[in-house]
Amino acid sequence: QVQLVESGGGLVQAGGSLRLSCTASGGTFSTYSMGWFRQAPGKEREFVAHISRSAGSRSYAESVKGRFSISRDDAKNTVYLQMNSLKAEDTAVYFCAARFSVLLSVTYNDYDYLGQGTQVTVSS
Repeated sequence: QVQLVESGGGLVQAGGSLRLSCTASGGTFSTYSMGWFRQAPGKEREFVAHISRSAGSRSYAESVKGRFSISRDDAKNTVYLQMNSLKAEDTAVYFCAARFSVLLSVTYNDYDYLGQGTQVTVSS
């Protein structure tokens, strides 16, 4: 059983930056593709970014492309989401997810494990 714990959320002004972390335990982190999703109040959960095993491939939602960057450190069992130039519409609960597959997916139901989430609030 893999457990995922997110951290790094908080309140930031528009234009600011945050770095989210997600640390995994209970599995072999390097064998998982990792993703970030978010859910704003009253909205569906949506894909943000994902990164393959060994960081060979990454992709982003159009809404965050050029502002967010996903990375991973397998030695620390951690995946990161660097968020720059934050906007009010980035306000949401951010979740990380792990998928035991070489294939990337933008659908959170395709992932095997999901964290509890961390709140990001961007004030305008």
